[in-house]
Amino acid sequence: MLHQPRDFLLTALITAGLLSFVTIPVAGALSDRYGRKRIYLIGSVLTGIFGFIYFAMLDTMVPAWIFIGIILSFIPHDLMYGPQAALIAECFTPRLRYSGASIGYQLASVTAGGPAPLIATALLKEYGSGYAIAGYIAFCGVVSVVATLLLPDYTGRDISQEHV
Repeated sequence: MLHQPRDFLLTALITAGLLSFVTIPVAGALSDRYGRKRIYLIGSVLTGIFGFIYFAMLDTMVPAWIFIGIILSFIPHDLMYGPQAALIAECFTPRLRYSGASIGYQLASVTAGGPAPLIATALLKEYGSGYAIAGYIAFCGVVSVVATLLLPDYTGRDISQEHV
């Protein structure tokens, strides 16, 4: 069995990563069938909710529950990540698609992704509970839902032409 905590965590993360080899393409395929916005919204809502479930699983201090929590936490993420590139790219006309998607993606990683670990650390220090981090994750989920709802829906439409 696993003897050191880092082996436990590493094994959980590798297992979750292997699951993502399946769930990311499945999420992309679902977005092709049911619409990118719909699948992305489902992922956003599940991410916002699952933060609370995740920290409840961690708080049990039961290794099996922690292991399962880590693995399951990748599924809501993958539901967002699978359709994300196409969802973002569809928002731009063909002549701006590559630059627009790239600039938007990079700016989001700097403004939202970069500070997230610092914010989570500060919340944990201030409140002493993972539920504060779950609240932050839920807030980010709400922002994602609102932003996604404001995007046009191109499900079933030809995006190869310039549109205004």
